[in-house]
Amino acid sequence: MTGWKADVLVVGGGLGGVAAALAALRRGRTVLLTEETDWLGGQLTSQGVPPDEHPWIEQFGATRSYRALRQAIRDHYRTWYPLTPAARAVPELNPGLGRVSRLCHEPRVAAAVLDAMVSPYLAAGRLVIWRRHRPVSAEAAGDRVASVCFEGPDGERVEASAPYILDATELGDLLPLAGVEHVTGFESRADTGEPSAPEHAQPANMQAFSWVFAVEHRDGEDHTIDRPSQYGFWRDYRPPFWPDRLLSLVAPDPRTLEAVPRTFVPHAATGPIVADQSRDPGDKDLWVFRRILCREMFEPGFAVSDVTVVNWPMIDYLPGPLIGVSDAEREKHLDGARQLALSMLYWLQTEAPRPDSGTGWPGLRLRPDVMGSVDGLAKAPYIRESRRIRAHRTVVEHDLSLAVRGEHGAVTYPDTVGVGMYRIDLHPSTGGDNYIDVASCPFQIPLGALLPVRVLNLLAAGKNIGTTHITNGCYRLHPVEWNVGEAAGALAAHCLEHRLEPAQVHQDPALLERFQNELAADGFELAWPQVRGY
Repeated sequence: MTGWKADVLVVGGGLGGVAAALAALRRGRTVLLTEETDWLGGQLTSQGVPPDEHPWIEQFGATRSYRALRQAIRDHYRTWYPLTPAARAVPELNPGLGRVSRLCHEPRVAAAVLDAMVSPYLAAGRLVIWRRHRPVSAEAAGDRVASVCFEGPDGERVEASAPYILDATELGDLLPLAGVEHVTGFESRADTGEPSAPEHAQPANMQAFSWVFAVEHRDGEDHTIDRPSQYGFWRDYRPPFWPDRLLSLVAPDPRTLEAVPRTFVPHAATGPIVADQSRDPGDKDLWVFRRILCREMFEPGFAVSDVTVVNWPMIDYLPGPLIGVSDAEREKHLDGARQLALSMLYWLQTEAPRPDSGTGWPGLRLRPDVMGSVDGLAKAPYIRESRRIRAHRTVVEHDLSLAVRGEHGAVTYPDTVGVGMYRIDLHPSTGGDNYIDVASCPFQIPLGALLPVRVLNLLAAGKNIGTTHITNGCYRLHPVEWNVGEAAGALAAHCLEHRLEPAQVHQDPALLERFQNELAADGFELAWPQVRGY
């Protein structure tokens, strides 16, 4: 078995992992970055989900490097795409004019931009990337992780070690492999004191994952797929708390749980484009909701159709989680989620109601090129909830709930390493919960949430930080994951430079202040201006 060494080993090439690698590289360190798929970017790329962001994102509330990523995506379109003069002139270019975000774009464009961002460090020989490698085991030595073993696409195994190892995997995969104390699912109210927590812990109760896909619509053509093998099951499937069958255009309003009909009409005229997330999640018009390419933005004749992403609650997979189950059960759930996604597409093509009283949109066509896949589904499932470390500090609901905190705003953390904002947005769960959607205050990211209670050289760098099942609902979005990873990478490099342990930086006020000053100089925002949550 071949062994590799670097200053920092980042396991997982999603948004947190890339941000962590870049932060360490900017500080002169060598980095080995691994990723299970062949695309960097995680939820933004291989999982096919355009950014979910707060309404102030164009002004404040993100790190400088996250802004650079967003700007580079816009510049990619301005450089290579035949935008109309009007679209080109808009500073806040939104190629998809999707309602969910001020920047809706193709996953493959974000993947290309992330490759460009890491490219200089590859050329300098300070970054090595192992794509299509997954961690399969880890060796611990006391309170440290000594090494991690990875399996590549050909089944060959290779070992890597580093003074600091960052877990940026989508499901917190390193935590059980390395024996790091962690939790899964829904904690009890006795454990956390959270108003929305259940009386007893539910470790297998997790937010549903989804298998996302992109479609366009070609008038007068028939692109109906073969009937999926599980279509009969999904066609009749109705969760007990759901207002209709899952394969329908009716779903609960996340905030009120009222049954709300959605619309799905390719290329229909639309109202206001970007939703004000403080009032409207923007999900009533499903064609426009997560549209990632809008033909109106380009010179006439360039694009025959818009392209929109199907990432709706109707494809949330509820029968079981991916964590804490056997390999066979996990594969069953992964296959079931793919079948649900394909069943939704087939239903849209054959049975969905149309405004002319007809049924089905046979012109809907999968866009595998947009997703970088063979079958048209995203390369990987969209993961909302990970294993989470038992951390020096755990963020709880009453730290940031608007109902609890009100005008006082979220709890101020003296160890802040960044900021974020989103409602506590929990999708329906594997334990039979409907939406849990709670208004929140703009919050900070505490350094203590990145530090395991015992293990000294492993840092959480993604959705696996010290949140609860509930607060994960607002810490799981794109800019927060990036900020978390970037802070973890910066901390690893800082500790190497100053010969410190992460816990020392966290516990010593003078050392913490020095690190926070370094972050601020590097473009981190450590506190919010006076804005009210929603």
